[in-house]
Amino acid sequence: MRRGRTDEYAEFASARAGHLYRSACLLTAGDTHLAEDLVQETFGRLYVRWGRVSRVGNPAGYAQTVLTRVFLAHQRRRSSGERATDVFPELPGAGDGDAPLRLTLLDALSRLPPKDRAVVVLRYWRTGRWRRPPTS
Repeated sequence: MRRGRTDEYAEFASARAGHLYRSACLLTAGDTHLAEDLVQETFGRLYVRWGRVSRVGNPAGYAQTVLTRVFLAHQRRRSSGERATDVFPELPGAGDGDAPLRLTLLDALSRLPPKDRAVVVLRYWRTGRWRRPPTS
């Protein structure tokens, strides 16, 4: 890869690493080690195809799609059952809002099958539509 493309990729990876890691933590139901592995594999796949990816209208969306596919592929290869955890990474703004609701939602996410979890995370969680409407 040319030097300019490498710099462009490094800038993109730095800007998106946190977002992809948080998504991966949600997809893995809080398994931070697996989340790091998934993000690393995602960045590896993006690097190989960065010439084409950088010309896509939405490389961040492309990266999110790759992360989701890496997660689902990992779930298919995995021979043991899912491992639940009660420890979740600190997220910006985690102290905001309704903590019991957040814990309930994270618990419910951990019980979903991998494909369903990916759909919920991509559709509702990342957009913030899971939040409880204000009471009047």
